[in-house]
Amino acid sequence: MTGEQRASEPPGAGGATQARGLPLHTSVLAAARAGARIAALLAALLGALSLTGWIADTDALKSPLPGVEVSMKANTALAVLTLGLSLFLVVGRPVGGRTLATARLAALPALLIGGLTVLEYLTGTGLGLDELLFDDDTAGVGTGTPGRMSPNTAAALTLGGAASLSASAPRAPAWTSQIPGLAVLALGMLRLYGAAYAVTELERFGPYTGMALHTAIALVLLGTAAFLARPDEGPAGLLMNAGTTGALGRRLFATVLVVPPLLGWGVLAGEDADLFGPRLGTALLVAGHVAVFTAVVLAASAVGRRIEEAHARAEWQVRQNELLQAFMDHTPAVVFIKDLEGRFLAVNTTFEASTGLSRDQVMGLRDEEVLPPGLARQARAADLAMLSRGAPVQREELIELPEGDRDVLSSLFPLNDADGKPYAVCGVITDITERVAAQREVHRARRRFLSLLESAPDATLITDGHGTIVMANAQVERLFGLAPGDLVGHDVVRLVPRARRRRHSALLSAYLRLRDPRPTVVDRDLYGRRPDGTEFPVEVSVSRLQAEQETLVVLTVRDITERRLAEAARAERYEQHRHIAYTLQHSLMGDPPRLPHLPSAHRYLASVQDPGVGGDWFDVIPLGERRTGVIVGDVMGRGLEAAAVMGQLRAASHALARTGATPSRLMTALDAFVSDLADQLVTCVYLVMDQDADEVTLCSAGHLPVIALPPDGAARRLRTPVGVPLGVNDLGGGVPFEEATQPLPPGSTLVLYTDGLVERPGTDIEVQIDVLTDTLDLALKGAPADPELLDLAADRLITTLLPDPAAHDDDVTLLMIRVPGPEGEDACG
Repeated sequence: MTGEQRASEPPGAGGATQARGLPLHTSVLAAARAGARIAALLAALLGALSLTGWIADTDALKSPLPGVEVSMKANTALAVLTLGLSLFLVVGRPVGGRTLATARLAALPALLIGGLTVLEYLTGTGLGLDELLFDDDTAGVGTGTPGRMSPNTAAALTLGGAASLSASAPRAPAWTSQIPGLAVLALGMLRLYGAAYAVTELERFGPYTGMALHTAIALVLLGTAAFLARPDEGPAGLLMNAGTTGALGRRLFATVLVVPPLLGWGVLAGEDADLFGPRLGTALLVAGHVAVFTAVVLAASAVGRRIEEAHARAEWQVRQNELLQAFMDHTPAVVFIKDLEGRFLAVNTTFEASTGLSRDQVMGLRDEEVLPPGLARQARAADLAMLSRGAPVQREELIELPEGDRDVLSSLFPLNDADGKPYAVCGVITDITERVAAQREVHRARRRFLSLLESAPDATLITDGHGTIVMANAQVERLFGLAPGDLVGHDVVRLVPRARRRRHSALLSAYLRLRDPRPTVVDRDLYGRRPDGTEFPVEVSVSRLQAEQETLVVLTVRDITERRLAEAARAERYEQHRHIAYTLQHSLMGDPPRLPHLPSAHRYLASVQDPGVGGDWFDVIPLGERRTGVIVGDVMGRGLEAAAVMGQLRAASHALARTGATPSRLMTALDAFVSDLADQLVTCVYLVMDQDADEVTLCSAGHLPVIALPPDGAARRLRTPVGVPLGVNDLGGGVPFEEATQPLPPGSTLVLYTDGLVERPGTDIEVQIDVLTDTLDLALKGAPADPELLDLAADRLITTLLPDPAAHDDDVTLLMIRVPGPEGEDACG
């Protein structure tokens, strides 16, 4: 905020970049800082030049100005150099870091050298400081101790070092660096005045060493840099502000620095012509004028500043009034300000639109001169009531207007002066007709909602997002034995048995954590509790309702005790029917004979779906002369009808096999039998094992391949032509059934099965058959011919292919047959 006063605060409340609220001129500040840096840098260069002369022992550098015999001492040159660098870094108010530390460190040599030299003059003793750096061979041209700077130079360096340290401290007041800077400037100017007016008394004090002319120039530059190091604060801020006082101050200050020396020079010129008195008196007079004019400039700037502050406050007040009027005009409500007598002082555009009168027509008039008589009396009575109360008043009221009644919200409050006494009345009238109508509609909707809630046949509870009941209907008392009013404010788990409350709370919390929860019904393992401790099963419908910023949960609770009793009775009847059906299927399938010369193991798992029976069957048929027939079939579909067809096919296939029919002839006969049945489809595989010939002949009617595990190899599928399922060929003939004969070495194991073992949704049946083959290989390869091992292998196949046997939805049939080996192995078996 360097270019203009903030509109939101009066003058005098500005930040640190202002001199007590006055605006600062950016270009003036930039020029002041640039000038301060240049002055500090030039002073440092003078110090460096003289110090170089001491190092090189060159008199021309020790006293570079022509005709000047007094040189800058080595200590002075060092102090001027470091002080100039310090002020160069300080300008712009460094706030921290290495720059600030370097500036402070560079100011210390000037402060120490100057201070110790002043101490030497005051005590009359030598501290060994004067020729610490170099032996002074210029002492002959001056007086005093060799190497010691003049007392006025020492004082100026001490003040300059203190000014630089103060300027580098952001919290230190600006005047603590600017006043010492002016003192340094004055000491340097005194020496320059002495040179200009040929007054040797201003060069040295008494018998002490005099100040070198270029030292004086350096001090003038250092004093200027110290004064302008912080140009936006303190006395410098008075000169740099953008107002008239700043401009006046800068002009007066320049006048003080230029005019008195010129006048003094003129006076001395007259004295040289024997027109005036002694030179010394004139020189001192000029110096006094400079000091006085400087004080005058600062005093005039301070007065001008107060004038500008008053002017700025007036402008700010006008601006605030304009902002207030703009705010009122952009407010949709009717806004007015009246004095204590009821005369209008200010109105907004909404007031003008409501009354049809312009602002100029309304100003100074009373209520009865602007408003209808009845409304004017009502308004004046409200003003007087508020003033007598002494506090703001807000109320909703209905006012009668020619165009119709309107609901309004009126706010009246007093405007008080600095003593707290009211001097005006401000009113804000807001038309809330639409809002009141909306509230009435909300109330009607709430009443309709409550009526709907009470008419619900089930107990309904509404809770907040934390499970606290906020509303309940009358049916709650019938179900839980507690009045709705007794439940409001309590946690809903109060209606749950204590042992089940944690689970119920977890279910409700999980529902609320869903991103987009949908209405759901939960009736599994939920219970309610009455005050007498009675527990009963319930069904709860849960839904979420977003009401404004609040999440509500609607719970509809129903007693399902009778439903649970009916379900239990139905489950008992179902289990009875299932047992009857399973018994029927078992009787139809029968138990295959266990042949002593042919170890086997089988598993049958009925479908878990109703009615728990199906159309799978298998049979082992002795054919004589070490020949055995084996059949596995699957009637498509489930239920009693499939089981009945299965029973007929099992009986027919058993009879046909005992007649000695070959596998292909048996399959052709069964196909004709199935074709006589309506809408039936059957897959089947029949094989005949000849242990004397060590071979097996098989025929497949659309069935899954048979798995064989030879004694000396890996398990594999038996290659055989796969025909169409039974029931596909028509009566006129169709695709013939082909049979194939494969070697069957002694010690081999055959695995026959139905699709319930390997067919799963989302899986490849071929992959599942490969899993069956690999599992058989792992379970029996290299194992001895032990019937118990065959039985364990059957369990392993079932658990591998059916991870969850209780969830399978199709019949599962598995038959494993081991062909015995040589006589010795048989004996072992």
